[in-house]
Amino acid sequence: MTHPYQALTQDKVIDFVESCGFYSDGRIFPLNSYENRVYQVGIEDSTPIIIKIYRPNRWTLDQIQEEHDFLIELSNADISVVPPMNINGKTLFEQDAFSFCLFERKAGRPLELDQLDQLYEVGTQLGRIHSIAKAQPFQTRPELSVKTFGHNSAKIITQSGMLPSYLEEPYQVLTKQLLDIMDERWASVDHSPIRLQGDFHPGNILIRDDKSIFVDFDDCREGPAIQDIWMLLSGDKPQQEAQLCEIKEGYEMFAEFPSQQVPLVETMRTLRQLHYAAWLASRWDDPAFHHNFPWFGQERYWSEHILALKEQLSGLQEPPLQLL
Repeated sequence: MTHPYQALTQDKVIDFVESCGFYSDGRIFPLNSYENRVYQVGIEDSTPIIIKIYRPNRWTLDQIQEEHDFLIELSNADISVVPPMNINGKTLFEQDAFSFCLFERKAGRPLELDQLDQLYEVGTQLGRIHSIAKAQPFQTRPELSVKTFGHNSAKIITQSGMLPSYLEEPYQVLTKQLLDIMDERWASVDHSPIRLQGDFHPGNILIRDDKSIFVDFDDCREGPAIQDIWMLLSGDKPQQEAQLCEIKEGYEMFAEFPSQQVPLVETMRTLRQLHYAAWLASRWDDPAFHHNFPWFGQERYWSEHILALKEQLSGLQEPPLQLL
């Protein structure tokens, strides 16, 4: 079966850009994105711009527009995000069965998690983002929960036919244990959902002139505030606790830190692992995934995935991180 992205030629990408009033110099460079297609396109006598072409049938137009509106709301509050370009009153465009938008190109160096001063700066900006995010809910974007990222993900895997037969029962037994614990933890922790960036890993944060720039809100959705925090933690438990305290100190300059949600950190980590495997399985019809993730689906991958989930089972049963 032909995947929609196979019809996306470089000429078509340039046509999309030029339909918005720019004149390309013909230079086009693909950027690191698997869910969507993202390119840097050269512009005659000007700086290059970025075009993001949304994966067909993933989000509705209303859901994409809600992502754009959230970015614009944050940008208008002088938060360093990269909103889509507004061209003749529009940020979202459609052509040849694809939806797309344009962004200014922003440069910066990667966030270094072992630099506590950078984490403090990120914490201050994240506090500002969440203070605005709490003001109103999303209307069309989905919610991140144990059901959506946990139960649904495990179901996708078990129904995908990709698990080796001898691992099906161990996987089902293990995921049931994990989901039972996470369901109980989720119900016991106050986690009133707010609007989130949703995928706040270090690769989506750039540092420029000692200030943080936040990019890629494609996965924005509602959920507990800790989802935008836990991926900034790395290393052993004492290191994570030191990092968490630095983020908290900066965050509380603008918003109350969600300390009561810290016990959900290992839950969020486990949900991400389940969701990542289900994401790969659900995108296996895209030839780009075969090229970029050739190891997925092999017996070794599933064995290692189950081992990682067993480690998470232990992690869920350990005392949570402490705010020093």
